[in-house]
Amino acid sequence: MNIVRLVFYILIKLYRWTLLPVSDLILVWLYERDFKVVPPVEDPLLLKSATTLAQMIRNHEVTSEEVVRAFIERTKIVNPIVNAMCQNRFELALQESRKVDDLLSQSVIADSYSVKNAPFLGVPLSVKEAFALKGMPNSSGLKSRRNLIAEQDADVVHNLRQAGAIPYVVTNISELCMWYESANKVYGRSKNPYHTGRIVGGSSGGEGCLLGAGSSLIGIGSDIGGSIRMPSFFNGVFGHRTSKGIVSNAGQYPCAYGPIADFLSTGPMCRYAEDLLPMLEVMAGDNAAELELHKPVDLKTIKIFYMLDDGGSLLASPVKQDIKDAIVKVKDYFRDTHEIEVKPVSLSKLKYSLEIWMAGLSVDSPPGQDFCTYMSDDGKHSINPVVEFVKWLFFLSDHTLPAIALGVSEYFLKRIDTTASDQKLLMMGESLREDFNALLGDSGILLYPPHPRVAPYHNQPIFTGFDFSYTAIFNFLGLPVTQCPLGLNKEGLPLGVQVVGPLLSDRVTIAVAREIERAFGGWVNPMMPT
Repeated sequence: MNIVRLVFYILIKLYRWTLLPVSDLILVWLYERDFKVVPPVEDPLLLKSATTLAQMIRNHEVTSEEVVRAFIERTKIVNPIVNAMCQNRFELALQESRKVDDLLSQSVIADSYSVKNAPFLGVPLSVKEAFALKGMPNSSGLKSRRNLIAEQDADVVHNLRQAGAIPYVVTNISELCMWYESANKVYGRSKNPYHTGRIVGGSSGGEGCLLGAGSSLIGIGSDIGGSIRMPSFFNGVFGHRTSKGIVSNAGQYPCAYGPIADFLSTGPMCRYAEDLLPMLEVMAGDNAAELELHKPVDLKTIKIFYMLDDGGSLLASPVKQDIKDAIVKVKDYFRDTHEIEVKPVSLSKLKYSLEIWMAGLSVDSPPGQDFCTYMSDDGKHSINPVVEFVKWLFFLSDHTLPAIALGVSEYFLKRIDTTASDQKLLMMGESLREDFNALLGDSGILLYPPHPRVAPYHNQPIFTGFDFSYTAIFNFLGLPVTQCPLGLNKEGLPLGVQVVGPLLSDRVTIAVAREIERAFGGWVNPMMPT
């Protein structure tokens, strides 16, 4: 260990021993006094998977209007508590549901509305506000875009509509989708349905929140550093980061271009694991063929590896014991029930996950792709983040502190030549990719923590800002990852695990997710802990 790293290590340790415990005490005092939990779901229509509801609608066991109305009423109950919805299209959704019911009343139904072509016929869909949904706001939490209305649907929204889904709300995000707490100057802060003093994650936080609250069933998320998986973890639902290049990212703001486009993954978020594969198939469109999603998966033939932490990063927080214990239960289940050999592994380069991810994002990108330019929203000029920070101190900035902090870091890093260190980190990242290829082969999966702790308190990520490294590294690697809920801890907060697979093995990680749901129960109806 060289002298610079030693000094940095000592400073980090001092921070964790002194300032971090003080901040934790303050946050506990602020948010444990008067938190709420959303009321449990009681309507049986809200407790079925999307594919089940679509089949019930097709079989005339229930109408699409009844289903859509049930989710609308649930949203009206929970949203005043959690503030996850940006805007609704309730009336339009009800009109569209009646059209579905009218269609199904006819003696001959068009093939385009068959089970194969419309697996989500008549089922409500929530959409992350960063995705264009015709007639709905598309600000991405940026105040200068607050009056912008989408004129057409994003690709994935179009695909899901073609499959019969009915969008009924757009959901909250972090400012410009670049932080893991969903709060912005346009819509405010979203709150966790299991504990309103806790975050919902970001940037697909509103999606995760409404799903966890039982007021949504299937939703669209995007993930450049964990923005599907962290909200899914914190809110106790399923989320899938797809293999790179499979699902179109077009129609979201901001969207990645150039070399970093492979980091960004659009994917499904849902309450029940059986909806993951049909959602992914619809969202991927013609590219779904590459994944061979309908090829059977024999669980007894897969190899399972696990790690309980990243091996000792200086930047990320230590993984809490309740998360480690949950992963141990999963690996023991597969070993004992399916007689699968389960091995602990140590991929030492994972301790540099954040540095590798940041180096990957530092590669040359097209003009206008820097964060400060996005914050200005004109594609030509960059805001001065130092000036914005001064304005923020006097409550005059239109931007959130995390966005300003990211802008400041970008502003100063541009003035430092990091080429040599970035190249070393990129080489390390490629070496890590080779390690994963050798380890997983064609049928291996890795069980890995989704985050060092369960849903943090509001603003706590400011003090532990590098903890997203547990998800971000897989954006660099481009691998498919399914985030799976594992019940609640003793505080009543969701636990979970990441299931990581080799490239294009999405069907394998999803099959494992379905088995984990069967064994551990999946999503848990929110209720006040006793």
